[in-house]
Amino acid sequence: MQCAGKALEELLLSAKKQDNLTVGVYESAKVMNVDPDSVAFCVLATDEEYECDIALQIHFTLIQAFCFDNDINIVRVNDTQRLAELVGSDEAGEPKDTHCILVTNPSADAWKDPSLEKLSLFCEESRNVYEWVPAITLPER
Repeated sequence: MQCAGKALEELLLSAKKQDNLTVGVYESAKVMNVDPDSVAFCVLATDEEYECDIALQIHFTLIQAFCFDNDINIVRVNDTQRLAELVGSDEAGEPKDTHCILVTNPSADAWKDPSLEKLSLFCEESRNVYEWVPAITLPER
């Protein structure tokens, strides 16, 4: 599991450099609606503060269903603070909404990242033991 956490951290940093990240529940929903084929990986995140947020849980359920229907690998992370450190802040310096992060691949040429391949294998192995949305712990700084 720690290996998957390191791979996720590497994937997010690499995708950020390539400008292949969509951050935020609503922003992610827009991308999924307009160009679902560009989505390569999905991260859903929550923490204790938002665990009982019914609206957020409904969004998560819809996003998960979309990902399952479109064969998009999806993981859950329980550290929105750490994700915010990785993806950065918005133009105003405020932390971004890290409850949903998409790694996209906008071009026809498949953007190959070794971390994405590791995470895809991790997700496939998790599904083989009926863990449909595996939880990943990010390494601490």
